[in-house]
Amino acid sequence: MTSLSDDTRWLDATAQAEMVARRDVSPLELVEAAAERIERFDGALNAVTYRWYDHARRTASDPALPTGPFRGVPYLIKDLHATEAGLPISHGNKAFKAADYIAPTDTTLVSRFKAAGLVSLGRSNSPELGSVPVTEPEAWGPTRNPWDTTRTSGGSSGGAAAAVAAGMVPIAHASDGGGSIRIPAACCGLVGLKPSQGRITMAPFRDESGLGVELCVSRSVRDTARLLDAVHGPGVGDTVIAPPPARPYVDEVGAPAGRLRIGILDHSPRGLAVHQECTKGVNAVGALLESLGHHVEATWPEVLTDASQTTTFAAMWSTNMGMSLRRFADTLGREITIDDVELMNWAQAKFAEKVSGVDYAAVLAGTSAYRRRMQQWWADGWDILVTPTLSEPALKVGTIVNDPNRPMAPLARAGEWVTFTGQFNQSGQPAISLPLHRTPEGLPVGIQLVAAYGREDVLIRLASLLEAASPWAHLTPAI
Repeated sequence: MTSLSDDTRWLDATAQAEMVARRDVSPLELVEAAAERIERFDGALNAVTYRWYDHARRTASDPALPTGPFRGVPYLIKDLHATEAGLPISHGNKAFKAADYIAPTDTTLVSRFKAAGLVSLGRSNSPELGSVPVTEPEAWGPTRNPWDTTRTSGGSSGGAAAAVAAGMVPIAHASDGGGSIRIPAACCGLVGLKPSQGRITMAPFRDESGLGVELCVSRSVRDTARLLDAVHGPGVGDTVIAPPPARPYVDEVGAPAGRLRIGILDHSPRGLAVHQECTKGVNAVGALLESLGHHVEATWPEVLTDASQTTTFAAMWSTNMGMSLRRFADTLGREITIDDVELMNWAQAKFAEKVSGVDYAAVLAGTSAYRRRMQQWWADGWDILVTPTLSEPALKVGTIVNDPNRPMAPLARAGEWVTFTGQFNQSGQPAISLPLHRTPEGLPVGIQLVAAYGREDVLIRLASLLEAASPWAHLTPAI
């Protein structure tokens, strides 16, 4: 006889919500089942930083639990930026962890998760301030990949992806400032949608005009679509607002896609190395799309050959790090020192102090020009660009770490691995990673689809057709 924990382990969030709606299970029973799985599997993965099971039990047992689309479904909040009132957050930082900081308020997105009926069980591990594409913070230690525990789960939403891939929870909050939803989704065999800039509010603490966006990692396209329906839209004071969809995103799941014009990019336009399995996966997806009736051609935006994007991205990334440390000091009520922060992040913040206001204005102007050049390819009549999500499958744990002799070395190695994602944070376009390929050893290889700004509907429609043509729900790690 199996337990509810086993019976629900590989069900997606939609299926679990349907069980609650039919009264086959209660929200409390789903919470207990998820907590049991976390305790059983997380010792090998280190995906969860904070556990607040008693809080989750009280929430799930409350008759006032909202009757949203995910009523009673357990999830995790990433240990970065997103706050839930009365509960701790560390941002992957040892000083915040030591201070046992308790958030005074919900971010707007977390309040929308609550309204959707989701029940938080705790926080998922994140690298300090989300600054690298692996999840190995000094504060909490490395999160490991359920498919191969010698490898990274990716980052910065690595704890979220490991937890979902291992079946601890069916869906988890994630954020993406340079690939941090898509990278761990690719490493762990999940669906990872980076929404358009301004699709989801960053209120009340962050700015929609920056690189970062938030949503989730999930096991199915329908879960991602339903959650996007539940949480999209502007908040108070937003200045970047994506155009509203013509109909609910969930209606795009399984809908005809028509005949799309699709560009295939199976290599780095700047001559960087790309693993043969990543190239093989992209070409296999191209052949599948052609068999489904789409026009497929080896073409891509010319601006992807421009190496200046990495310079402007790095300048924005470092300046954001400087601002984050200033906020840390304000929140903790004291000066932040080199002992409080990981070496690479400290070095970035110090670099940012040398950037003048005019220098930063030039970076913003360069980003604006880059965005227009990138989006022109879609304006010229293309619907989708297909690329590898990463230039290699999941790296070994310990590949990207702080080096006292070379403080910026982690960013350099990250730049070799993450060559296809940050461009679309700068352009603001929606992009999704899908688990459409595997290495001979069984490691997931993510394939990225990119649509025009504001066209998550096209992405979801096509992603759901690929999910039906090349399903992945039956593929689960042995952990």
